[in-house]
Amino acid sequence: MDPLFAGLALIAMLVVTLGSGVWIFAGLLLVSFAGLHFLVGMPLTRVFSIAGSITYRSASTWELAAVPLFIWVAELIFRSTVSARLFKGLAPFVDRIPGRLLHTNVLGCTLFAAVSGSSAATTATVGKITSKELVTRGYDERLAVGSLAGAGSLGLLLPPSIAMIIYGILAEVSVSRLFAAGVLPGLVVSGLYSAFIMLMALIRPSVAPAGHQNFALRDYARAALDLLPVVALMGIVLGAIYSGIATPSEAAAVGVLAAFVVLILLGELNWELVRASLLGTVKTSTMVCIILISASLLSTTLGYLHLPQELGAAIGAMNLDPLALIMLLALFYLLLGIFVDGVAIIVMTLPMTLPLVTAAGYDPVWFGVFLVLMVEIGLLTPPVGINLFVLQGLTNWPLGRVARASVPFFLLFGLAVVILVAFPQLALWLPNLLYGA
Repeated sequence: MDPLFAGLALIAMLVVTLGSGVWIFAGLLLVSFAGLHFLVGMPLTRVFSIAGSITYRSASTWELAAVPLFIWVAELIFRSTVSARLFKGLAPFVDRIPGRLLHTNVLGCTLFAAVSGSSAATTATVGKITSKELVTRGYDERLAVGSLAGAGSLGLLLPPSIAMIIYGILAEVSVSRLFAAGVLPGLVVSGLYSAFIMLMALIRPSVAPAGHQNFALRDYARAALDLLPVVALMGIVLGAIYSGIATPSEAAAVGVLAAFVVLILLGELNWELVRASLLGTVKTSTMVCIILISASLLSTTLGYLHLPQELGAAIGAMNLDPLALIMLLALFYLLLGIFVDGVAIIVMTLPMTLPLVTAAGYDPVWFGVFLVLMVEIGLLTPPVGINLFVLQGLTNWPLGRVARASVPFFLLFGLAVVILVAFPQLALWLPNLLYGA
């Protein structure tokens, strides 16, 4: 069958199925089965056989074991007082910075992202404290919600990122190198957000209440103790990975054990917390894994139709230089992020885009960071922006209002992508330093 016709048919089926409101995994499975049966001409028995082997291969991937474990760490913290302690601990240290407690959104999400690996968990955990607390204290509501929407997205970029794990599995790239590659770009995004908050506070002092609190030395010491649980978890998990003591999957198990120890020391570990956290972990992990499996089947369908090769040849015939190719892909991912979930974007498009960027001379580790940044932008774009939905539930705002509040941080994400493209060593320097070029 003509690859162009097959590609248009698949796109049409995806638009119809996903646009009809069915679950993403169901839409991907339906399109994959239809593509293999009707476009490739494969008997249904063979289609089911391929689907079974893909399911087994995906479910038995050792690296994927890190996903439910990191989600469990996030669930345990989310249901304990650790997140509230995070806000209290940051407050004295940001009180003298223009914008004051608005920075707790950015710094809180940065620290929590380095423990959970999930954007939705980061936004929900930090947001359940700051979204109401900041407004009660007289901070600008729009800037508070917008900064939370943007900073919550860091859960996909900073290690231990679930999106990085999935990319590493599919691209056959070291997950440890990807984790290291995401650190500096993540800190750049965090810095851009804090700089914007400071700028807004200087231009419009009304975004934050006037005056400062006088904190004594014992207040800073108490604040440091409140920060200790999250900092300890972050140090244990990332230290185990970067020291080479543990793989990301093993470090995830260490993180769960460390979370249990922290909750025991705080006197908060009980059966109800464990039960609720396990239920939340099962729900989220099932969602991620079933999307990964269904999208892997779609990737197989694309391979049978030779679409990646044809697309690569078509773009190659355009004689695009590497920068033009990245700009084209950025636009492609920006448009796709409006309609499709981030994990689905990665697993659906990687078989087509990775060969193109590697052929153009880009490092696959660098491209992983670029791709995750583009996926993060999608978290802030309606109608499928996950962070917008989380904040809609926390604030009871209309979705459009939440989206408008996040626009400045959406643009700052775009600026971070430009910086990454202009300075690729921002992503490559640390993994090359830790693991060699």
